[in-house]
Amino acid sequence: MTERRERFQTSSGIELPNDFNPANTKIDYETDLGRAGEFPYTRGVRKNMYRGRFWTMRQYAGFATAEESNARYKYLLSQGTTGLSVAFDLPTQIGLDSDDELAAGEVGKVGVAIDSLEDMLRLFDEIPLDTVSTSMTINATASTLLCLYLAVARKQNVSFARVQGTIQNDILKEYIARGTYIYPPQPSLRLITDTFAFCAAEVPNWNTISISGYHIREAGSTAAQEIAFTLADGIAYVDAAISVGLKVDDFAPRLSFFFNSHNNLLEEVAKFRAARRLWAKIMRDRFGAKNPKSLMLRFHTQTAGSTLTAQQPEVNVVRTTIQALAAVLGGTQSLHTNSMDEALGLPTESAARIALRTQQVIANESGVADLVDALAGSYAIEELTNGLEQKAVEYIEKIDAMGGMLKAIENGYPQREIQEAAFDYQKAVETNDAVVVGVNKFQIAENETIPILRVDPQIERNQIERVRAVREKRDKVKAETALAKLGEGARGDENLLPRILDCVESYVTVGEISHCLRRIWGEYREAVTL
Repeated sequence: MTERRERFQTSSGIELPNDFNPANTKIDYETDLGRAGEFPYTRGVRKNMYRGRFWTMRQYAGFATAEESNARYKYLLSQGTTGLSVAFDLPTQIGLDSDDELAAGEVGKVGVAIDSLEDMLRLFDEIPLDTVSTSMTINATASTLLCLYLAVARKQNVSFARVQGTIQNDILKEYIARGTYIYPPQPSLRLITDTFAFCAAEVPNWNTISISGYHIREAGSTAAQEIAFTLADGIAYVDAAISVGLKVDDFAPRLSFFFNSHNNLLEEVAKFRAARRLWAKIMRDRFGAKNPKSLMLRFHTQTAGSTLTAQQPEVNVVRTTIQALAAVLGGTQSLHTNSMDEALGLPTESAARIALRTQQVIANESGVADLVDALAGSYAIEELTNGLEQKAVEYIEKIDAMGGMLKAIENGYPQREIQEAAFDYQKAVETNDAVVVGVNKFQIAENETIPILRVDPQIERNQIERVRAVREKRDKVKAETALAKLGEGARGDENLLPRILDCVESYVTVGEISHCLRRIWGEYREAVTL
């Protein structure tokens, strides 16, 4: 019988035979798999995985004002979410206050607007920071937002030792794939290593970075590129921390990762397993880490926003379910499921609830959480795991030969690789070699509309008035003194986190802190890559 396609292969170019079997696979249980909770952690970072407790169910949320986002968080907590995940608006991400002329039209649109401690207090009003774990998707201004969070903890009389959560804080992937950077790489890395050191001493249960492959995949990378470029970024961060005198086992246990979960179920499960195994080898063999927790790749997963379609948006529930199942079968520690309406706008409350229920059904009804690494030993899964690891190693070796990830980024290498992969996929869609249900096949005439969440333009005007009022009523001398001391610290080499914390507690704004550092360090301008 004629086959559907001339060639069958994964997104990473791994050729798929008619079936995997003992004749065309090599599986060494002790070397390649091992037991869950033991090196090389292929099968997971905990011995009993979800038999002990489920993954953290987060729903990424944030829009408009701090009050509206606070209400959404309380709703999600009431519906069974077990961790908060904060989305910030674009001005907050790039260090602009809401009244900055460059922020016009963007305030509160893709996340919540946070200008000062006053906003952060409203965002977490009546949410106890000693019982809730919070993930914040923030990078260039991550150190400032962490300090704002810690300032709220102080106001709640919660000790820093009891605060739990994660800041994304991954600036390298911004240069590669996303673009919300502010400063050049070296001072940006300084803020990251300062955060490592500060939290190791003061906030021991905080994950100081979430090294992110998610946005690399959203930009169009393959699964193998997602592993390789993410782990290469991780290598750069570890190198940077060691170069300023930090000991690897003092900070590495608090490193975390953030991956995409895409549509190819088997490749995605294998991707998570391959990444976990490869990172354990890198930390042991390259950096000499001794603490088992330094070897464990712990990761949050988000389902693939780039796969969501505006056409037949209800079908996105199916896509998200497959992607969420892959993340669970791959051993994620935390999961966000996208809402079906996100190709059209910010999630409505009902769409966010369905997305959360998707996780709850997988956890409580599917049975996959009752076994550790349920697909282990599958010829297909193990061969894909080996193949993805090998392809990722080849990329990392090329990056090492260039002088490391910073040099590779300056040369435009990962950017070009991602662009080519994205182009190849788009070409496949346009020629119908890749099917997207409802887009290039199985289309229908659509008259039905679904509710869309829209942000009222008045919110921006109100937020501008708020930030100006904060500047008027704060102790001006105290704020100016704190900002001046931050500038002095930025010109030297001391840890900047205590000075940033002094600033935010003096009601210095996010934009003022960022502009202070801009004046000293300058701004990054992306090199054109062809």
